[in-house]
Amino acid sequence: MMRLLHTMIRVGNLEKSIKFYTEILGMKLLRQKDYPDGKFTLAFVGYGDEKDNSVIELTYNWDTDHYDMGNGFGHLAIEVDDVYAACEKIKQQGGNIIREAGPMNAGTTIIAFVKDPDGYEIELLNKKE
Repeated sequence: MMRLLHTMIRVGNLEKSIKFYTEILGMKLLRQKDYPDGKFTLAFVGYGDEKDNSVIELTYNWDTDHYDMGNGFGHLAIEVDDVYAACEKIKQQGGNIIREAGPMNAGTTIIAFVKDPDGYEIELLNKKE
């Protein structure tokens, strides 16, 4: 059996990223560890325990304060009960909605997009019926 454990993204400001994922998107900081010999810190955030859920690994290299996005990475996706309500809450908390809630292009699924502090895009999707 195989299981997706985590997705790793590099971040330029660990405190700002942890605050975004925990306070704005409602995840929990599951664990965090400094690696002084390698000059980096790893922080894992998610909606539940790693033994049962896929999580996000935030990698902070102490000597790098930003990264270029490149054109290969698309987005992370998060299921929410109500995309419209989630967007309003995210905006009230200072989050950056880059695509308002509404039907996807050439489809009917309601989606929206938010950007994290490093520019990573996160798609919000309504919970499937």
